[in-house]
Amino acid sequence: MSEPRASVPTVREVGTTLAEAKSLARSLPDLLVEARRVATTVLAGWHGRRRAGPGETFWQFRPFVAGEAPGRIDWRRSARDEHLYIREREWEAAHTVWLSADLSPSMDFRSKLAVASKRDRALVILLALGDMLAAAGERIGLLGLGDPVLSRNAAERLAETLAHANDGQPALPSAIRLGRFADLVLISDFLDPIDEIEARLADYARQGATAHLVEIRDPVEEIFPYAGRTEFRDPESGFLYTIGRAEQIGEDYRRRLVARRETLAATCRRLGWSYLTHRTDHPTTEPLLALHARLSARVAGGARP
Repeated sequence: MSEPRASVPTVREVGTTLAEAKSLARSLPDLLVEARRVATTVLAGWHGRRRAGPGETFWQFRPFVAGEAPGRIDWRRSARDEHLYIREREWEAAHTVWLSADLSPSMDFRSKLAVASKRDRALVILLALGDMLAAAGERIGLLGLGDPVLSRNAAERLAETLAHANDGQPALPSAIRLGRFADLVLISDFLDPIDEIEARLADYARQGATAHLVEIRDPVEEIFPYAGRTEFRDPESGFLYTIGRAEQIGEDYRRRLVARRETLAATCRRLGWSYLTHRTDHPTTEPLLALHARLSARVAGGARP
């Protein structure tokens, strides 16, 4: 029996892929500007490790303790009263945070109720988080697309990498580059088969990383407002499904959506990870604030770089 022949992309398929790549590249500068605006809104109060250690950023003055090196005394502060004070700096050892945004066709969806497509919202969250992490002195990388960088302009470098990324990047990249103690932020609609998702999450867990899942949803994907004769198209395969009375499947659809979320949430709880959902008709600052709190808690709790 002869082996099946590899399929060759048609001219139309190649043209569609190139158009999608160009669309992504054109949108990234505007998305980067939006990400910077959102990051600036959230950034206040996020910096460093909030404990003493090697670094350049002032943290606090504390009383001098007998036995400490006199060279650590801040004489200017001590001159204000009768006590001696040590000037402490914040601990700023760089930590590695890997980021990943799902750019598969299902993420292009945007209903009239949303202010952005799922893809654009995922990219803004990724770039804004990258900007915030860079300001905090973290190493940032795009999982499956390059090495982590330690740079103040990390967000621009992330955008440039995404603009030149090859089409076909999986929704959940390979775990090969992950290291122990690293954090991983996954931004996706998580619509792949649940067993495939859980298998990939297990790969991340075996590498010793801590993942933070951000599920992106368009509002109509949650409320399912359809009624009457409706045609649904799978953006991944192009398969068309037509139903005469869409309202008849609404309850079952919502039940399945809740079950999928409960499965992912249970997996994250078991692994000590975090999981949150975000709708594209809600402010972008919401998931960023949540991620900020969770990443900060991770480091404060003793996560090693």
